[in-house]
Amino acid sequence: MRQIFSWLFPFGPAWNSVLGTFYISSVPNFILAFIPAEINPNTLNTMTAFATGGLLSDVFLHLVPHSFMGEHQDGGVHFVMVEEKRNILIGLGIFIGFASFFIMEKTLRVLGGDNDHAHGHSHSHSATPEAHSSAVSVDSRSPEGLKSRRSERASKDDTPESDGHVSAKSGAQPSKLSAYLNLFGDFVHNIMAASFYSSPLIGATTTLACFAHEIPHEIADYSILVRSGFSKRQAMQSQFLTAIGAFIGTFMGIAIHNLSTSGKVEATTTDLAAAVRQTASGLLGTTIQPADLVIPFVAGGFMYIGAVAVLPTLLAESKSGKQALREFAAMAFGVLCMFFVAWNE
Repeated sequence: MRQIFSWLFPFGPAWNSVLGTFYISSVPNFILAFIPAEINPNTLNTMTAFATGGLLSDVFLHLVPHSFMGEHQDGGVHFVMVEEKRNILIGLGIFIGFASFFIMEKTLRVLGGDNDHAHGHSHSHSATPEAHSSAVSVDSRSPEGLKSRRSERASKDDTPESDGHVSAKSGAQPSKLSAYLNLFGDFVHNIMAASFYSSPLIGATTTLACFAHEIPHEIADYSILVRSGFSKRQAMQSQFLTAIGAFIGTFMGIAIHNLSTSGKVEATTTDLAAAVRQTASGLLGTTIQPADLVIPFVAGGFMYIGAVAVLPTLLAESKSGKQALREFAAMAFGVLCMFFVAWNE
């Protein structure tokens, strides 16, 4: 496994970060050229379940253990000094990563003014025209339905979207919100570039988890844009533009690490003793440096994406036991893949 990762990422931490972002951003977008405009929702949900298993297992099998225990060392067993206040700061870093994605999504929804058309890491959902037309036809068979339709027409001037039919102008707003969520999501979770500075293996496994997530994520956004009236070419161009945020996030991650380690004091026996007295050179008298909080931040962000943004979609859209079993199997396979990587690292 190490040989494969060393072949995929042969450079130093900075260039490996850029290379990892290139893998994550380019390959899923290239796959879009071969994806039809309409994709089976069950297939997409199965792919999403696999990605969720990979993301969450990367959090609990790689990122969180690494945050608390430090870089994996050859030889199996190694000793770790337990520093309670350091662990508190690491836990706070995980929460800040989780909360940052919540604040980002909540803010964009408020600014976009349309909460029903987008949710969860830019995976937007809206009622399809077919579903809506069938609902209207059922209502129109009864007098109550006619009254309801008349009242909807009467109130149409006051509430342009009250009958559920989205005009071309209003339809652009969900797409714009989705694009903003996508751009910010690519920006934030590609700050994981700094994970290559912590450990080449942690950087590689984090890139692998991002890659597994991005494929169904890009396909979902692509199908939504096409359904919203974009041509296939326009939808692909939009997805390529959002990849800019990924590289901005990568350079931000590199800059954060370089700035935080520019005056870093190397850990010595004296510094460890100072940590016991809570007078170490790190944050709040601990041995932790700002760069040490990047991995916990990424872990918290992945928790939000997997548990809050993606899983509710699977819960809402799974309508049959057979499809549920497919999703269970796909998620288990995603966990198994990351477990295999962690066990053999």
